[in-house]
Amino acid sequence: MQESKFQSLESKSVSPEFPRQLDIATVSVYGLAILSGGLFLFLPLVNLLHPSPWQRSLGTIHSFSAVLTTIVVAYTGHLAFPLLRGSSKVLPQMRTLTFWSTVITTLGVFTGNIAYTRYRANIAYGGARAWLKANTPLVQYIFMEFHEFSCLFTLPLGVACTWILWHYSDSILDKQNRPVLTATCVALMGMMFFAMGGLVSGLAIAKVHAL
Repeated sequence: MQESKFQSLESKSVSPEFPRQLDIATVSVYGLAILSGGLFLFLPLVNLLHPSPWQRSLGTIHSFSAVLTTIVVAYTGHLAFPLLRGSSKVLPQMRTLTFWSTVITTLGVFTGNIAYTRYRANIAYGGARAWLKANTPLVQYIFMEFHEFSCLFTLPLGVACTWILWHYSDSILDKQNRPVLTATCVALMGMMFFAMGGLVSGLAIAKVHAL
């Protein structure tokens, strides 16, 4: 009895306009997510402060396309998990996202190839590849080789997944097409892995020697 009176008095002492703990937690989560996303998107702008004119121009363009590619591909890839479990409500979204992931990946590969031409310049012109082979070859033979192949793998995977999802449409959820659905979801997860791996390895290489 006394406990119920105490709870009643406590509820009356709290103003109804005072935000509840749940509201504060929700605002905090969204606030931190927006702040973290903003800091992540701000990362390519750091290239504008680099002393190398190649890094300021090509590096900034490729960084923006790489970050954008990773975000879209990672978001698409994480939806492959519910789709693999047979969730039909994400299928229309997956078709659209996979298509745009492939388009943006093409943009990332295109800008990457432009940056790669500068990367392969002779050491007399400050080429990063020649400098890395002469000073720290493991970066070239491990990180750069992984970066090249992991980024290139995303494009054929995206094209194949886009074609399969649009070709089979809703029938991909049918029982007889279950192996096709599984292979597509695994390919989308692989695409996500290669995109994130390409971003991390690219950042590691740029940290050792820029364009």
